[in-house]
Amino acid sequence: MTTEGDETVLTALDGVYGDRKDAIEVAGRTASYEDLLGAARAVAADVAGAKAFAMTATASLETVAAMVGGLLAGVPFVPLPPDAGPAEREHVLRDSGAQLVEVDFARRSDLTWPAAAPEDPALVLYTSGTTGAPKGVVLTAAALAADLDALAGAWQWSAEDTLVHGLPLFHVHGLVLGVLGALRTGSRLVHTGRPTPEAYAAAGGSLYFGVPTVWSRIAREPAAAGALSGARLLVSGSAALPAPVFRDLERLTGLRPVERYGMTETLITISGRAGGEVRPGTVGTPLPGIRTRIAAEPGAAIGELQLTGPTLFAGYLGRPDATAAAYTEDGWFRTGDIAAVDPADGVHRIVGRASIDMIKSGGYRIGAGEIENALLDHPAVSEAAVVGVPDADLGQRIVAFVVAEGVTGAELTDFVAANLSVHKRPREVRFVSAVPRNAMGKPQKKRLLEKYGA
Repeated sequence: MTTEGDETVLTALDGVYGDRKDAIEVAGRTASYEDLLGAARAVAADVAGAKAFAMTATASLETVAAMVGGLLAGVPFVPLPPDAGPAEREHVLRDSGAQLVEVDFARRSDLTWPAAAPEDPALVLYTSGTTGAPKGVVLTAAALAADLDALAGAWQWSAEDTLVHGLPLFHVHGLVLGVLGALRTGSRLVHTGRPTPEAYAAAGGSLYFGVPTVWSRIAREPAAAGALSGARLLVSGSAALPAPVFRDLERLTGLRPVERYGMTETLITISGRAGGEVRPGTVGTPLPGIRTRIAAEPGAAIGELQLTGPTLFAGYLGRPDATAAAYTEDGWFRTGDIAAVDPADGVHRIVGRASIDMIKSGGYRIGAGEIENALLDHPAVSEAAVVGVPDADLGQRIVAFVVAEGVTGAELTDFVAANLSVHKRPREVRFVSAVPRNAMGKPQKKRLLEKYGA
């Protein structure tokens, strides 16, 4: 069995790992590689020649087939968050030019296509910025393959593994690492549908992916955590893992979770290693091919993390100015994150976000500006400022400070959830008389936090 499609990524579909009947399991449904290839070819036949295509990326075999079908046809796949509101969906479809498709996993096709060029766009993932609507991040097949191979080495990830996770299939962690990674390494994939402690405990995996919110909930369930003691590696990402959660997981499972660092624009660039020393609060060392540097003020130990390497994105879709602004004059990507590097062993520690406007909540990376714009669309709201504040479960929770009359906080939360993704809704709304601003009119969010003790 061969793909005759994008062989740079879909190694498992080339037949080198056989064709076990339960190679892929998503929310209780199983499929073999042959099943997936047939369904993906049917998708490829539908979208061949399109500029791009999109579908609602639920936790389903259909989403997996859509992504693989796009790779086979050489057409970029644009996954839509299932909880995206109409305004967000319309923006993504309009901005990407993608045709909206539905996938029937029972359909089959035996059509084949020439292999896509490694530098051709493979995925367009939309990511929130600090201001305005989300931007489309263009990822090539070459970048995906380079990243997954580097991670396979770092985590000793192979066809002998069973990968378990329940992460959403519309961003890098769940879709690229959690699905393409399995199709690249040949590891069996068990997607639990939802990342509950009970589902993780029952899956019997050797390799587990989760975000801090998932791990904190598992750590609160000793029986579920104990069931993971048979695994060889737990991986945490998308936000910093709180040290108490790290310690609880180690105590309950006997495993020290590995953290890694990345962004949609760069994929995963820094990680701890399987079998290596792992320290809480650190994200390890750069992967092969990745170079990092700290742009720090003279005498400072911390500064903005900048990097370069083969995993970086091809640019923001249709946004050459934004793409150029993301790089330094000498071609290093500006992450916007503040980091420190241990001079003794090169281990990286992410200190915080360069901008207060980027919120990491429940494993999601959320731009405050997008939520502010949504709040200002409500006729009762005249001013809005959104921040992330520390939260033991979510990492950060979204708090909105608003100037408004004749509306409740619950109504505003529902308004945002109806127009954006549900996970972008404020968890708390605080009414204020005015949003403090500087001479340029920019909201001074730190003053809000200091004044109201958020």
